[in-house]
Amino acid sequence: MTRLTRLLKTSTFRLSVVYLALFGLSVVTILAYVYLNTSVLLARQTNETIDAEITGLAEQYRSGGLQRLVRIVAERSRMRGGGVYLLTMPDGRRLAGNITAMPAAVAGSDWVEFDFSAGAGAGERPRTARALLFRLAGGYHLLVGRDIEALRNFEVLIRETFVWALGLTLVLGLAGGLLISRGFLTRIEDITRTSQTIIAGDLTRRVPVAGSDDEVDRLAGSLNDMLDEIERLMAVTRQVTDNVAHDLRTPLSRMRARIEDVLRAGHDGAAYRDTLERTLEDTDRLIATFNALLSIARIESGVGRESLGPIDVSAALADAVELYEPVAEDRQVSVSHDIESGLGARGDRQLLGQAFANLIDNAIKYAANGRGPEAAAPQPRIEISARRAGSRIEVVVADNGPGIAPEDRARVFSRFVRLEQSRTAPGSGLGLALVAAVVRLHGGEVRLADNAPGLRAVTVLPAID
Repeated sequence: MTRLTRLLKTSTFRLSVVYLALFGLSVVTILAYVYLNTSVLLARQTNETIDAEITGLAEQYRSGGLQRLVRIVAERSRMRGGGVYLLTMPDGRRLAGNITAMPAAVAGSDWVEFDFSAGAGAGERPRTARALLFRLAGGYHLLVGRDIEALRNFEVLIRETFVWALGLTLVLGLAGGLLISRGFLTRIEDITRTSQTIIAGDLTRRVPVAGSDDEVDRLAGSLNDMLDEIERLMAVTRQVTDNVAHDLRTPLSRMRARIEDVLRAGHDGAAYRDTLERTLEDTDRLIATFNALLSIARIESGVGRESLGPIDVSAALADAVELYEPVAEDRQVSVSHDIESGLGARGDRQLLGQAFANLIDNAIKYAANGRGPEAAAPQPRIEISARRAGSRIEVVVADNGPGIAPEDRARVFSRFVRLEQSRTAPGSGLGLALVAAVVRLHGGEVRLADNAPGLRAVTVLPAID
C-alpha cells in the first residue's frame, strides 16, 4: 500500500473531505444568494427608472404635443448616461432617438432586451439594452430603455467568481486535507512503530509525545502510562517468580534432606515420627503460601464484589483485637485500643477482619522484635484506634518498633516483599499484599506513616450511615 493510498484512507482525510463538502456547499449558497439578490435588485432599479422616464415623457407629449416630445427625446438621445430612446411614426419611420430601428423582439412583448450598437465605428462591439415600449395617442410608439451591459458584465463576473471560488475551495481544501492527514499519519506511524518494537520485546520504548497537548498527545500519554504499569507488573511478576522459587525451594530442600537423613541412618520409629511432623509443618506453610496467593488473586479480580453488604467495622476490628491479645501477651507486647462503636461500611466482614488481623500481627511482631537491652528498651506496645472522619472511617494500627524506611513503605504492599533480605525468618511476605487487596476491594486505601518511633498503618474506608 502506497503512502498516498494510506493518506486517502485516514480518518483525518475523510473528515477533511466532509468539512470541504460542507464548506463548498456554504460557498455555493452564499454566492448564489448574492448573485440572485444583486441581479434582482439591479433589474428592479432599471425597470423603475424606465417606468419613471416613460411616465415623464408621456406627460410631456400630452401637454406639449409631438413637437415637444421629439425635441426632448432628441436632447436625451445626445446625452451620455446609458439611456436608449426611439420615437417612431405609426408607419414605423424614425422621428428621434439614438437607435435606428425598432427591435424585432418588440412585436412579442412590451418589455424587451436587445443588442444595439452604441457608436458608428465598424469595430464597435454590440451592447445590451432593456427597454419598454409605450404606445402614444395617434399611433406613435415610444421606446425607452437603459444600457444594461454593465449589469450583464457584473453577472458574468459573479459567475466567474463563483466558479473560481468553488475551484479554489476544492483545491485548497484537498491540499489542506492531505497536509493535515500527512502530519496525523506520521504521528500514528510513530505510535505503530513503537508498538511493534514493544511487541518484539523492548518494554523500555515509549510512544513519542509532540508536546501539543492535543488528543494524539493525550492518547500517547495514556499509552505510556499503560506501558509503565505493564513494565512495573512485569518486574513484579519476575520478582514474585524469583521469590516463589526461593520460598518453595528452601522448605522442599529441607524436607528432602530430612527424609534422606532418616532413611540413610535407619533411625527408630520416634525419629521417623519427628521427621514426618516437621515435614508436615513445612507442607502446611507451603499450602498457606499458595492459599494466600489464591486469595489475593481472587480479591484483585473482583470476585465477591457483588456480595458486599453493610457490615460493622467496629465489631470486625474488635474481634481481631480480641484474637491477637493472647499472642501479644505471650510476646510481652502491651495492647491498647480506642474503637468508636457503630462504624458502618459496605464490605465482607471475614475479609476485612483478616486484613485487620494481618496488620495487628505485623505490629506485634515488629514491636516485639524491636526490643533492645532490657534495661534501656521501652515496653513494646501497639495502639489500635478507629473513628469516623466525615464520610470516611479511619482505622489506625500503630507500634513502637523499628518502623519501615520511607522508601520501602510503598513496596511492602507488593507480593513476597520482605525487608529481611535473608528470607530465613518465618513468613511469606504476602500479609500486607493481602491487606492492600482487601482494602482496594472495599474502595478504600491503606498507607504507612512514621509513628516516631515505630510505624502507623492507616486504613481508610468509605463509611455508610
